[in-house]
Amino acid sequence: MIHPRRAFTLIELLVVIAIIAILVGLLVPAVQKVREAANRMKCANNLRQIGLALHQYHGAYGFFPASGWTKAAPGNPSGKWHSWRAAVLPYAEQDNLRRVMDLNFHWWEAPNLAAVSLPVKMFECPSVPARSPVTGAVAKPFPAPGRPALVFSSSPAPTDYETIQGVQPASINPHLPAPRYDSANRFGVMHRDSRNDLPSVTDGTSLTVMVLECAARPLVHRAGTAVNGLANDQGIGWADNEGPFSLDGSSPQGDAEGCGTPCHRAMNARNDNEPYAFHPGGGNLLFADGHVAFQADSIRLLLMAALCTRAGGEVIGD
Repeated sequence: MIHPRRAFTLIELLVVIAIIAILVGLLVPAVQKVREAANRMKCANNLRQIGLALHQYHGAYGFFPASGWTKAAPGNPSGKWHSWRAAVLPYAEQDNLRRVMDLNFHWWEAPNLAAVSLPVKMFECPSVPARSPVTGAVAKPFPAPGRPALVFSSSPAPTDYETIQGVQPASINPHLPAPRYDSANRFGVMHRDSRNDLPSVTDGTSLTVMVLECAARPLVHRAGTAVNGLANDQGIGWADNEGPFSLDGSSPQGDAEGCGTPCHRAMNARNDNEPYAFHPGGGNLLFADGHVAFQADSIRLLLMAALCTRAGGEVIGD
């Protein structure tokens, strides 16, 4: 007796393949969402560690480190150019790296090049796409005497977090019925060569942003797209003292900043000197009291400006 062969028909096989394709199509976005949620949590945890290190520095010196140094000060006795990240290394279990650095030389000079090329995971957000090595940097003429154009044999290790120095009055005041910001109230907690302590944060430490995401520099990004061929003189790496910036506001496409009413976007439009993260819908902010919050990138520019000053006298929500 001959038994019939058991096998799938072509139609049955196509149906099974179609079902598998549908299941894979449903699964991949879910996996991506889970991965991004984990990355966002890790990113927020990095900022919490940075906050703890900054507060330990404050406990040791009585003030927060400057956003970057260009002259002699406690914590930078030689007056060379160094970043706040170099200052907090001993308080972030990176004392060995800090000991390799020589503060008697600028961060880009030969005695420091090996140290500044070493990555520090606390300064890198896992949501940021793969980066190309940094082989050079354009000159930074301000403040005098400035930093020369640079060529690197070893790429400086990156950072995705930066202190916000405050707001640019000429950029933010046009959005207000009457000018509010000037040289007396425009600054944040950490700015160039500053020595601000907790009592100086009169707007409230839980309402004042100290560090935020400005990711993937020095490669330039505009509204989610990498732009090749544009020179960026800031955010060269974690050792760069001139990476910090003040809030200007930018156009939604990121093609302009500080341009008055059209430049009403506060986050995630451009990463050269504006807040920028790779998390869908917003970015993480570290506040002066040490807490970290995820902020939607739909935040109003004036509200963001109020969060960026330590003594602006704004009423949050006005």
